[in-house]
Amino acid sequence: MKLEKAKYRLGDLLVMRGIITEEQLHAALTLQAKNHKHLGDCLVEQGAVTDDDIVNVLEVQLGIPRIDLRGIRIDSDIIGLVSGSVLRKHTVLPITFDNNALILAMSDPLDMVAQDDISIITNCVIEPRIATVGEINAVLDKYFGTDEAMSAAEQYTKERETQLQQLAAAAEEEQSEVDNAPIVQLVRSIIEQAVRQRASDIHLDALEKKVRVRYRIDGVLAEKMLYDISLLPAIVTRIKIMGGMDISEKRKPQDGRITLVVDRNEYDIRVSILPSSYGEKIVMRLASSTALTRTKAELGMQSWELNRFEHILANPNGIILVTGPTGSGKSTTLYTALSELNRESVNIITVEDPVEANIAGINQVQVNPKADLTFATALRAILRQDPDIIMIGEIRDYETAAIAVQASITGHLVVSTLHTNSSAATITRLLDMGLESYLLADSVVGVIAQRLVRKLCKACRKPRPATEVEKTLLGVSASEDITVYDPCGCPLCGDTGFYGRIGVYEIMEMTPELKNIITSRGSTEQIRDAALTQGMHTLRMSAAYYVLEGVTTVDEMLKVSFDG
Repeated sequence: MKLEKAKYRLGDLLVMRGIITEEQLHAALTLQAKNHKHLGDCLVEQGAVTDDDIVNVLEVQLGIPRIDLRGIRIDSDIIGLVSGSVLRKHTVLPITFDNNALILAMSDPLDMVAQDDISIITNCVIEPRIATVGEINAVLDKYFGTDEAMSAAEQYTKERETQLQQLAAAAEEEQSEVDNAPIVQLVRSIIEQAVRQRASDIHLDALEKKVRVRYRIDGVLAEKMLYDISLLPAIVTRIKIMGGMDISEKRKPQDGRITLVVDRNEYDIRVSILPSSYGEKIVMRLASSTALTRTKAELGMQSWELNRFEHILANPNGIILVTGPTGSGKSTTLYTALSELNRESVNIITVEDPVEANIAGINQVQVNPKADLTFATALRAILRQDPDIIMIGEIRDYETAAIAVQASITGHLVVSTLHTNSSAATITRLLDMGLESYLLADSVVGVIAQRLVRKLCKACRKPRPATEVEKTLLGVSASEDITVYDPCGCPLCGDTGFYGRIGVYEIMEMTPELKNIITSRGSTEQIRDAALTQGMHTLRMSAAYYVLEGVTTVDEMLKVSFDG
């Protein structure tokens, strides 16, 4: 073992396994000489490998086992052996003792400097294990993140008090707050921890005496930190600077955008600032470009739903609509559809407000009302750009809907979103907007209504027999023995009982019978009943399937399909 570690370096191992070329290794070594980072970091930055590639190669080649860090609990005596700053510097994590040797999770077990440093500090023999950078950082956040953020907050408070004493009462509160290192550190720490805890939104609430930080994880808000209200002006100023907003404007709502790299993934953060009673409230929506562009299989559709989805996407022209409330995953479904259709031979143009993720090979237009670039004016211009496929971020008015219908009838495939509760209600909403029924029947090829339900944590969910009421809700016979699951809570899921979310879909494919009903301006109920006879599964039916499979709970099913 020792000989192998001494003989081979990470770059050599990756070349030997055919993961990278000699040229890529040479380029990474050149970059390493400039920025003095780990070679693995340089290779990941250049896109030559992923963290998992490095871990897999090291595990096979060196015979060093990989360790799963998700939900791990480390004894306080062991995590306290080495300071958080040293562990972060080397990206390592002490786990436990095994025959007087310290088990150390490392992103690069060939880093002998890191092993020597930890060995000297702890006076222990080191036994390396392999884990990815992101996994190690997430655990370090768990044990040191809050302390680091609090220490930054305390340091800032002390500095501010000293400055206020020096500047006396006449000094402005915001002076010397901009570009103050501890605040920069605090804001970055809040965002990084949110990313690592899979949050979709960060809420900073101005209370009477405190600043409350909440993360929305799997659709539910949870309080994570409380700071003194005196920190609020500095936090707001820092976020305004990052988002390119006006730091002097405190009375009006403002919107901004931040791009930040966390654990080598780029995140696009949309910021909204709103004046409230005790100060400005901030909401930051986190979006990773990789999270929005998935494969069809990753959307969570059942096999029959996937077949319908593919059949709808195969249409050369027409309108495909994705509907649901805010935060129901519509954008992810649209971006997935576009990625599937994205080929060199096809001209795809989108008009969005805002552009949520950049996709290579697709022309994306940002709506700008100040420059009179609305959905309608952008669409008219796009039709002169020889498009094959057009994506409209949202159909909000008659004008946009009319142009979309016209575009679909003249040979284009149009995909868009709408805020309605079901597939059938989408058609009646468009009719209510003023579209002609015969044009709508001719242009719409499919409607997908969707919601997201929280997935039960498989490690701690508790089975129990379903009650009579639950069997009725699930649409099964009262005589059947049905098992349902309740959330419990464990370290793996952060004691919430849930881990991740999955899509629930209602896919209505247009048929001749449905076209006739739409042409004769049939009601939502008529459209729904006809679609059901032709094999459509409602949101309730799709969610009930997940309850019976033990994926989610009855309560989650009722949240997404209250009206059945």
